[in-house]
Amino acid sequence: MSHKAGFVSIIGYPNVGKSTLMNALLGESLSIITPKAQTTRHRIMGIFSADDYQIVYSDTPGVITPHYKLHRAMMSAVFAALDDADVVLLVTEPNNDFRQAEILSKLKESAIPVIVVINKIDLGNMTVLETEVAKWMKLMENATVLPVSALHNLNLDQVFKAILHHLPESPAFYPKDELTDRSQRFFISEIIREKILLNFSQEVPYSTEVAVESFKEEDHITRITATIFVARDTQKGILLGHQGSAIKNLGTQARRDIEAFLDKHIFLELRVKVAKDWREDERALKRFGYSVE
Repeated sequence: MSHKAGFVSIIGYPNVGKSTLMNALLGESLSIITPKAQTTRHRIMGIFSADDYQIVYSDTPGVITPHYKLHRAMMSAVFAALDDADVVLLVTEPNNDFRQAEILSKLKESAIPVIVVINKIDLGNMTVLETEVAKWMKLMENATVLPVSALHNLNLDQVFKAILHHLPESPAFYPKDELTDRSQRFFISEIIREKILLNFSQEVPYSTEVAVESFKEEDHITRITATIFVARDTQKGILLGHQGSAIKNLGTQARRDIEAFLDKHIFLELRVKVAKDWREDERALKRFGYSVE
């Protein structure tokens, strides 16, 4: 029996549901999800394997116009995922035109199969949806256009069938029992960052980065120390809160989710440090795992 395997890159604007889609296709919650833009900063691979195929999904940062070196690193991850792709899922939503000319041109000119996923169909009406489908069929003549609701698992079986149809014959790229290429430390830092996004407003969530400094497994508990880096002193004060109330609440929320993720009891220590303008600092970006050209 032949075996199929390939890389499926998920791209699109922020907040169109790329992470929700990958999590739904995997049946696992790998990518963090919040209502805020730029929730996903790194390329995150999720691996779905069966006896005769392996699909390596890549959830990518939302396509944005860069304002910092951090943003340029995020966009580099998007283009790297496009270069590696055997199949591209271009995720959009009704009334949200994807206008990134460089990416559209690259997709039209390449031989990579493209599946346009019109997400959030549960929020629109049929007339709008029919217009969206017709628009994309005209714009991307060789693409497969599929309306879905990733949140409610509507029509995702058709997305999966289309992916499998386009997947090339190949041996598996990863052991069949692996779910991702990322480490436990990475996902712990992402859980903490998710809580920052959910608990703080304005510029604070976008000025923070999280690094797990230590991870010590003991007999009955795992001790984790993580540092939250901010760009300015004022942001440190906001994260700490009055008499440390904000950071305590943040730590409690993060600890619960990390315990569920690791399936073990943990002690979580959070620290806050100022790394001046880290979003423009190449050394800091490399330390945080970003590829800086």
